[in-house]
Amino acid sequence: MPRPFRFGVNLMQPATAEEWRAKCRRAEELGYDVILVPDHLGMPAPFPSLVAAAEATERPRLGTFVLNAGFWNPALLAREVATTDALTGGRLELGLGTGYVAAEHESAGIPWGSPRERVDHLARTVEELDRLLGSEEHQPQAMQKPRVPLLIGGNGDRMLKLAAEHADVAAFTGARSMPDGMLEAITAEELGERVALYQELAAGRKEPAELNLLIQIVAITEDRSAAIQEWLPHVPYLTEQQVLDLPIALLGTLDEIVDQVRAQRERYGFSYLTVLEPNMEAFGPVIEALRGE
Repeated sequence: MPRPFRFGVNLMQPATAEEWRAKCRRAEELGYDVILVPDHLGMPAPFPSLVAAAEATERPRLGTFVLNAGFWNPALLAREVATTDALTGGRLELGLGTGYVAAEHESAGIPWGSPRERVDHLARTVEELDRLLGSEEHQPQAMQKPRVPLLIGGNGDRMLKLAAEHADVAAFTGARSMPDGMLEAITAEELGERVALYQELAAGRKEPAELNLLIQIVAITEDRSAAIQEWLPHVPYLTEQQVLDLPIALLGTLDEIVDQVRAQRERYGFSYLTVLEPNMEAFGPVIEALRGE
């Protein structure tokens, strides 16, 4: 049997307390299973935002999507994770990645490092979090045992290996990081290759991980070609048809999008989909149509 769908929304826009509570409540009304916050300068700080989201809602899980491990010392992060899990009533899901924007490290005065160094730091962070949060002597204590669920997001070989070994959720961006700090979309075929490699690396797991995909474009429309035109200048290396075929782009009638989401779960195993805040409302009817599947 396929894993049931879950749907998350990544809230990226700073807001007043009243505005933040209102949009978290709206996400719950629309049926989102997870309210998420990223880890970028210029966006809301993740952990206080999630505590506020917990106070405004009852049902959704709450997660980081994803923390830039390079911003964090493992011991300090363990304190934040345990405190946030306790204050949210055990609703926290911890998402981790290496970070991909060098300019943010420069602004923060934090060394950027090579890709290898960034993955090494993430691996050490995961190991230290397991050690610290798994200890009965660590204070504060997280509510969830044996640990807070861990999501690892990435695209490269070493990141997929790390996710296969440690993550409860393996998250795919459908893009690769570029030297200028931007993300470059990969084709459906390339994403399939990445998922196949992950599955090979994860073959020895006792329990299969949940697979997540970050959706970049959502448009319920009768004219898919017209809806994609504004995006084509951002992906000049892809044809219009390749863009329409991207798993991270959901365009078409509601029935067409629902069919696409089901097909992608069948083809790749993606049962947990995350949309960005600007697409929160547009994706609501898709959640309603797929609820319970």
